Parts: sequence; structure tokens; C-alpha cells
Amino acid sequence: MAFALRFGLVLLLLALGMGYSARAGKLTPAGVWTGGGLGLLIYLGGGFTGLAVLALFFGLGTAASAWQVGEKRRLGLAEENKGRRTAGQVLANAGLAGLLGLVAWQLPRYGALAQLMLAGCFAAATADTLASELGNLYGRRYYNILTLRPDTRGLNGVVSLEGTLLGLGGSALVAAVYCAGFGWGPAFGWLLVAGTAGNLVDSLIGATLERAGVVTNNLVNLLNTLTGAVVAAVLANW
Repeated sequence: MAFALRFGLVLLLLALGMGYSARAGKLTPAGVWTGGGLGLLIYLGGGFTGLAVLALFFGLGTAASAWQVGEKRRLGLAEENKGRRTAGQVLANAGLAGLLGLVAWQLPRYGALAQLMLAGCFAAATADTLASELGNLYGRRYYNILTLRPDTRGLNGVVSLEGTLLGLGGSALVAAVYCAGFGWGPAFGWLLVAGTAGNLVDSLIGATLERAGVVTNNLVNLLNTLTGAVVAAVLANW
């Protein structure tokens, strides 16, 4: 009965999140259902802690995208389609986390590692989102990550100290939620490193392959989360 109650609560929470995303125009209809399915997998593998990490990423990303959106539009930095995420964008940011949730659920032997890697995905995705959305507003100087020479804010591969620190703060929040659920320890530091590594890899690919039109932003975001997951796993097994 306890499991049935918990599962019913999860379905209710997911339904509320999906309803809000659709009503507020945060996701396309396909994106809503994709997000709901991934959220279920993340819960099955990561429990309420996994769901909380997902909710934190979504909430911070939504707030950061909406923050001073008028100023972003004036500067030409606002997202296309008013920031409404498609199914492809949802998969790029949370698809790997959903897969890791499935692994943790179906292969309990690897559950703890898969849960850490899941958090690594969101540490990296959150860092990238805050670094770009808020860094473009509050950065003082912008540099090409490859040459470290001044470059145009908003271009792929352009970073700022303020944006990087904001991204680190986002990773810290994800790490705190993870540790609150699974126990405090070195995992907090691992997730800080994993999130920052994913953010930097995102910028490096953006400055090279994405600028050249070789890869899409969705693929860059997927590689960002993959980096976060792999780095977290490597540090855990160092």
C-alpha cells in the first residue's frame, strides 16, 4: 500500500508539472509527454531525490530563461520560440538522465553509480543553463574559450567569469539536493567538478564544431550531460 501511495503521489506530481509546462508554454505538447516519461524513469531509478534534482533543473532553467527577458530581447540574446522547449531539446538535456534512471531501476547492482551519474547530468546541464542565461546578463568581460581573447557575448563558445561562477552555483545546488537525499560526503565535490567540466566541454564544442555548423545545439547539450555523468563516475571510482 505504501508503494501504491508513493507511486500515486509521483504520478500526481508529474501530471501537475506536465500541466504547468503545457499551460505556461514552457514545452511543446511532444515535449510535455517526453518530459513526463523521463521524469517517471528518473523517479523509478532515483526515487524522490532524483525527481527533486529534475525539478530543480527545470525550475532554475525556467526562471533563468525568463529573467529579464525583455533585456535579452533588446540585446538579441533571447531564445527562439519564446524559450518553449521541444521534445528534442528535452531529450538532449534529460534523455541520458532518464536512461540512467532506467539502469538504476533495472540493475540495482549499479544503482548507486547510476544515481550519481544521473545527478552529474543535471549538475552539468544546470551549470550550462545558468552560465549562458545569466552570464550573458551579468558578465563584465566576455572571452573566446579557445583563444581567451575578447569576443562577442552570446556567441557559441564565449564565456565570462561571472557566468562560470553562476554555473558553479547551479552545480552546487544540484549537489546539495543529491547529498540531502543520498548522504553527505565526497559526492558533493565530485558533482561540482562534473558540472563545471560539462559546462566547459559545452563551451569548447560550441566554439569549434557548433560555430562551424557541424553539430546542433541539441547534440552539444547531450554531450554536456554525458561529460557530467562520466566525470562523476570517474571521480567516484578514482
